[in-house]
Amino acid sequence: MAWPAAGARTVWFFDLDNTLHDAGSGVFTLMNAAMTDYIREHLGLPAAQADALRVQYWQRYGSTLLGLMRHHRVAAAHFLRETHRFPDLEQRVRGHAHDLHRLRRLPGRKILLTNAPAHYARRVLSALGISDCFDAVIPIEQMTVFGQLRPKPDRRLFRTLSVGLKVTPRRCVLVEDTLEHQKAARAEGWRTVWMQRWMRAGVRGAAASPGRPGAKTRICWRRPAYVDRRLSSLVAL
Repeated sequence: MAWPAAGARTVWFFDLDNTLHDAGSGVFTLMNAAMTDYIREHLGLPAAQADALRVQYWQRYGSTLLGLMRHHRVAAAHFLRETHRFPDLEQRVRGHAHDLHRLRRLPGRKILLTNAPAHYARRVLSALGISDCFDAVIPIEQMTVFGQLRPKPDRRLFRTLSVGLKVTPRRCVLVEDTLEHQKAARAEGWRTVWMQRWMRAGVRGAAASPGRPGAKTRICWRRPAYVDRRLSSLVAL
């Protein structure tokens, strides 16, 4: 993993989907369908069972991929490539101009930390016009600890990041829409910002989950103790 230069400034770690752009309006629907199709094809399951298994592994491991790797020996690179093609992705990416303008002016180092693969993340950043805003992009392929894939919300990832950057955990700030990830980061001493611009009442949005499109759930709008700030706009940073 290539680290930005060490220093005493604040290091901002930004999530991608539903933090920097509105993934819930269309991208997640494509992603859910692609993952379900992958499971159906490679595990030989009916569509309904494949979809249920996708959600089950996401809920249990924080990532559908981890469940498939652990129980079905699925190769991470193949899964990520096949489930994130999206020929019309650029036409589906929707950001907020004021948020993106503020992102450029934010002092400190900025790192994209996403459970998405590198090729997808870079396409989204390019579509948003903010590829040059980040000192580094850390996609899921690079989230390894001692050779094992440890994506968010694995606490070992956050510990490794702060050590590798040679900064104290309190100088690390995670800006995320997913509470489970913030809880893990906070446990390692990071500061946390809950981004809520793209959350939708009554829809799986509080956790930015790749669950069933349109599935209903209760959203806790109160700020949990492990969240330092709750924002509806990056301008407030």
